[in-house]
Amino acid sequence: MRIDSHQHFWRYNAEEYPWMSEELAMCRRDLLPEDLEPLLDASGLDGSIAVQARQIVEETDFLLELAAAHPRVLGVVGWVPLCDAGVGRYLEQYAAEEKVVGFRHVIQDEPDDDFILRPDFNAGVRELGKYPLCYDILIFGKHLPQTIRFVDQHPGIRMVLDHVAKPSIRKGAFDQAWAQNIRELAKREHVTCKISGMATEVCDGDWDEPTLRPYFDTVLEAFGPRRLMFGSDWPVCLMRTSHTRWVELVRQWIASLSTDEQAAIMGGTAEKVYLSR
Repeated sequence: MRIDSHQHFWRYNAEEYPWMSEELAMCRRDLLPEDLEPLLDASGLDGSIAVQARQIVEETDFLLELAAAHPRVLGVVGWVPLCDAGVGRYLEQYAAEEKVVGFRHVIQDEPDDDFILRPDFNAGVRELGKYPLCYDILIFGKHLPQTIRFVDQHPGIRMVLDHVAKPSIRKGAFDQAWAQNIRELAKREHVTCKISGMATEVCDGDWDEPTLRPYFDTVLEAFGPRRLMFGSDWPVCLMRTSHTRWVELVRQWIASLSTDEQAAIMGGTAEKVYLSR
């Protein structure tokens, strides 16, 4: 299958989406499957994985309702309170839902840079490991050392790194610390990586292909094509690029790979990681 492994839906209101800054003014509106489907058609993609955008259990229910009504929403990465001692009841409930493929917590917004190492959080992740589900890792590059220690605690859980760990991308100044840590993280075979969210991480204005290319080359070398997956991060990507333009750029980057390797990045890896229970 050809899959967009990372996108979001919402019915917008300011109270529930306080993280939408002025830069995201174009996203302050309802954005739903009927808005994404023409973009999938334009790029020849079969479907997508919907990822949580609110840290409430109701977000998981909302995405499941959309997935039930729209077959091209192939899976849902939801949210449950992983730090809660009672998280097991939520995991048991949602693991029974065919379209729930995993869960995520917005680590990048936690004031404690060591949040991902908290004992209560890791206890919840161990509960998650009782089910054939994934954990999506949303961090900044500065969190990679802690994240390496985190994934080492959970070798039996499929882990998916969102947005290549959000390096600090600046024109003419490659993030070497990020690259070193990415190579170390990639030694963990149970971790895969999404080629997503890169354009919005450029710190000094509009992005260009030469600025982003070294980051793609690094994750390709580190993870290999069969542990990479394409993701658009739509509609957040609209800050800096269109869905179509991002698909075209990733396809340009992978054009020299074998047909099988291209197919893995454009859907096969996501299908294996998310949709194979």
